[in-house]
Amino acid sequence: MGGFTLGGRVLCLLLWGSALAFIGPLNPSVLAAESSPTKPPSFLFLREKGLGGLGYFSSLSLAAKFPEDLEITEDCLKLLHIFGQRYVELVNCLVSSARPLEVCQNCYGAYSSFNETYSNITSDTMGPKNDSCQESLMRSDRLMLLYNLYSSLQDIWESADCTYCLTKDHKSLLNSTLSFISSHNSTLSCFEKYQGNHSELCTECKVTYKRLNELYSNLEKNWSLCIDIEDAMNVTRRLWSKNFDCSVPREEAVPVIAVSSFMLFLPVIFYLSNFLHSEQKKRKLIHPKRAKSSHSLMNIQDKFS
Repeated sequence: MGGFTLGGRVLCLLLWGSALAFIGPLNPSVLAAESSPTKPPSFLFLREKGLGGLGYFSSLSLAAKFPEDLEITEDCLKLLHIFGQRYVELVNCLVSSARPLEVCQNCYGAYSSFNETYSNITSDTMGPKNDSCQESLMRSDRLMLLYNLYSSLQDIWESADCTYCLTKDHKSLLNSTLSFISSHNSTLSCFEKYQGNHSELCTECKVTYKRLNELYSNLEKNWSLCIDIEDAMNVTRRLWSKNFDCSVPREEAVPVIAVSSFMLFLPVIFYLSNFLHSEQKKRKLIHPKRAKSSHSLMNIQDKFS
C-alpha cells in the first residue's frame, strides 16, 4: 500500500510538471494582484500555445472576425457608422431644444438626414456581392437594435406633430409657421420693452398680442399646430394673463354674451307678457257685464215711466 502511495505521488508530480511546462511561467505581478483582498478574482494570464502564441490576454472577448460568408460588407458598415452619427446628432438637437421647446423648427434637418439613412439601410437594394444591408443589420438578431433606436425617435417626432409645421419633404417650415414665429417674436419683444410698467404693457402690446391670438386660432382651425406653436402660445398667454395681469376681450365672446343675456331676460319677458295678456283678458270679460247691467237698468226705467 505504501509503494502504491509513493507511486501515485510520483505520477501526480510528473503530471503537474507537464502542466506547468505547457502553461509557461506565471507573472509574479499577476499572482500578487490575484492575492490582493481588494480585487475580485479573475482569470489567470495564460500563455496561449494553441493559437499561435499571441501573448497574454488582459480580458476575454468574442472574436471580432467571423467567417467570410457571415461578415458584413464595407458598404453596410459605412451605413451603420453614418446611422450612429445621425442618431447622435438628432438626439443632441432634441435635448438642446427641450427648453424653450423648439424641437420642430430646430431639428427637422437632423431628422430628415436620420430618416434618410434609415431608409437606405432598410431598402431592398442589393449590394455588389448580392447581399442586403437590411438582412445583415436589421434581421440578424432578435434585439433589432437599429429598429428600436429608430422607433424611439420616430415616436417622439410623431408625438410632437412636427409634420403640421413642415413641408411634405420635411425640408423647410411652412409659411404659416414662419408667420406665427415672427408675430410671436414681436410680441415677446414688446413684453420685454414694457415689462417695467404692466399697465403700459397691457396698452402698448395689446395689438401685437391680439394678432398673435388670431394667427393661432387660424392655425388651430387648419390643423397646422405642432408642439412648438402650442407651447409658445401657452407660455405667452400665461405671461399676458398671470404675470402681467392683462386681459383682452375676445370678439367671439360678444355673441355668447348677447345670447346669454337674452336667455337671462327671457323668463322676465315671458312673465311680463303673460301678465299683460291676462289683464287685457280680464277687461274683455268685464265689459259685457257692465253693458248688460246698464241695459237692465234702462228697461226698469222704461217700465216705471
